[in-house]
Amino acid sequence: MNDLRNGGKAPRYRRMLVKLSGEALMGGSDYGIDPGMLRRIALEIQELLAMGTQAAVVLGGGNIFRGAGLARAGMDRVTADQMGMLATVMNCLAMQDALEGLGCHARVMSAIRINEVCEDYIRRRAIRHLEKGRVVLFAAGTGNPFFTTDTAASLRAIEIGAEVLLKATKVNGIYSDDPVKNPAAVHYPRLNFDRVLDERLNVMDATAIVMCRDNNLPLRVFNLNNPGDLLRIARGEDVGTVVTNN
Repeated sequence: MNDLRNGGKAPRYRRMLVKLSGEALMGGSDYGIDPGMLRRIALEIQELLAMGTQAAVVLGGGNIFRGAGLARAGMDRVTADQMGMLATVMNCLAMQDALEGLGCHARVMSAIRINEVCEDYIRRRAIRHLEKGRVVLFAAGTGNPFFTTDTAASLRAIEIGAEVLLKATKVNGIYSDDPVKNPAAVHYPRLNFDRVLDERLNVMDATAIVMCRDNNLPLRVFNLNNPGDLLRIARGEDVGTVVTNN
């Protein structure tokens, strides 16, 4: 499927996975889901589909519950992480509703069984959904405590054969330091995985980075607050920071 938004050309990526934090859905709010932000993200995903890119999404749950934070406050870590998994299911259901409101077909697939509200994650079924032009929303992380949704994003991207993993953040890529706190922080347009690990650049957790490295899955970090960047990346434009094995 091609359209004029890509100049009639095929997109650079046939299949991509986008990792969104739960906080991304808050918009300007302090908690929960901002309907305006939810719709804006859904519109950008719709544009990906219109240009022929298959889209999968992993959502975090930090806008509702963050397992590690609850554990630090004294809650049992396994229980806290399970609550975080359920928060991601809620976010995925909200995104599914936003996408379907735009006329897109979407499926929530959960790593934990919750059949009354969404499908179980089955790799071959997920790939079939993508091939049929449906957005697949992966919920509940890996289904295991002690693993982040970053790791889940790397795992699912590898399993479905995504050509790139996109990590949405609040800044335009990876920097030597937090650019919000340090205006002198240096932007890196390109990096390799070993340098990200050696310098502890903290764009994703180490497990997720190692999985990308060992499976030769490119990672691109971009600013979700720049409208249209998802589409630009799908077109092949140089946005944010790309991390590879080279």
